Amino acid sequence: MGGMSAATSPSRPESRATPHRAGFACFVGRPNAGKSTLTNALVGTKVAITSNRPQTTRHTVRGIVHRPDAQLVLVDTPGLHKPRTLLGERLNDVVRTTWAEVDVIGFCLPADQKLGPGDRFIAGELAGIKKTPKVAIVTKTDLVDSQQLAEQLIAVDRLGKELGIEWAEIVPVSATGGDQVGLLADLLVPLLPEGPALYPEGDLTDEPEQVMVAELIREAALEGVRDELPHSIAVVVEEMLPREDRPADKPLLDVHANLYIERPSQKGIIIGPKGKRLKEVGTKSRKHIEALLGTPVFLDLHVKVAKDWQRDPKQLRKLGF
Repeated sequence: MGGMSAATSPSRPESRATPHRAGFACFVGRPNAGKSTLTNALVGTKVAITSNRPQTTRHTVRGIVHRPDAQLVLVDTPGLHKPRTLLGERLNDVVRTTWAEVDVIGFCLPADQKLGPGDRFIAGELAGIKKTPKVAIVTKTDLVDSQQLAEQLIAVDRLGKELGIEWAEIVPVSATGGDQVGLLADLLVPLLPEGPALYPEGDLTDEPEQVMVAELIREAALEGVRDELPHSIAVVVEEMLPREDRPADKPLLDVHANLYIERPSQKGIIIGPKGKRLKEVGTKSRKHIEALLGTPVFLDLHVKVAKDWQRDPKQLRKLGF
């Protein structure tokens, strides 16, 4: 490799030396492994709902880390678990698909707990995703002494070898103390593909949840009236906001959604006698939304008429088609 090749002309060395990178990372790990805390520490703003109860993370929270040299988009998937229900299986599929689509996976393992079957289960699933680089992140290092930390790092290394996972890095971090969170970002960035920023500066979260929530409400609304209203229902989630002044262990998410139909005559079908149908739609979809987002939900649902929306491009755009 002697000598300089003509391609590396020294005219603009600074831009060539560090091309801008942008891509997606997701943190996985059993409940309470410190994933949300880490996301918040990296993004520098509270994004995910953190709590000591497992499953409170809303489905896909994307925190975005803006740096001069890179943009790191954090995708937070719900924990992978042994499915007991169809929704559980669907969630697991969502998790696996997400893992295969991101550019780097951070596997979070708390420093203060021995590796257990939950960690092994997730690591086994990770081993099946060959292409994506994996970084083992030992979290909560502030809770252990250096001896315990060293033992955990060795255990993680060994787990990788057993399952044939090649860790791109093994990094100890304490998100609460902010130790090494910057270092973690430094290690994740080189694993991202080169490219321009994917999101404008200032965007902290993306809203794929809103689309999925709208779909769940639409499914519930169509149940039992498919023949009368085959496609003439569109749902728009106007906003989803965590309710203010709630204790950390009792989060509540307010979801405001509009159900659009084409003609006033269809309103009665959807609402039902004395509002009974709409109430059922609300109850049913709320259960599904809570299962999807893993947090209690207050659902505020309104039926509106959007005249002949299926044939109106402007309406269609507004309704997200």
